[in-house]
Amino acid sequence: MCSESVFRSVFDTHFKLLRNFLVFRYRNVDAAEDVAQNAFVILWQNCAALEPEQARSFLFTTAIRLSLNGIKHDKVVERFRLQAKPSDSCAETPEFLLVESEVKQRLEWAIANLPEKQRVVFLMNRFENQSYAAIATLLGISVKAVEKRMHLALVELRKVIHNL
Repeated sequence: MCSESVFRSVFDTHFKLLRNFLVFRYRNVDAAEDVAQNAFVILWQNCAALEPEQARSFLFTTAIRLSLNGIKHDKVVERFRLQAKPSDSCAETPEFLLVESEVKQRLEWAIANLPEKQRVVFLMNRFENQSYAAIATLLGISVKAVEKRMHLALVELRKVIHNL
């Protein structure tokens, strides 16, 4: 099997059949040719251990394994590409980060300067995730009073945001 003439004969006999099988199975002509050629390289590397009669089954088995390994590799690469893809927040410009910082500071200032009753209701609802009913119970006021305080707080904060 390791003589060039025998190997050439095996190649001429099986290459086109193997390539067509791979094209039919995986629907990619270029990849099929690459895999078929790699299968022949592996056959050449193992020529001493094989007889010419075993070449066909060895080639097809090797080609299928190479194809499946290639598919598995492509999935890993795609998964890594998706994980490594920078998110929009990572690709922010320095100008955007500066504006964001200024907005955050002004918003914190506006929250701090809300009337105390409005600020307490706003913080309990938005930062502690309390419901209006829970806030009303904790503060000993009606749910309508909580709704009114929250509404007034949001109106004041919207004014600050619109003035940016």
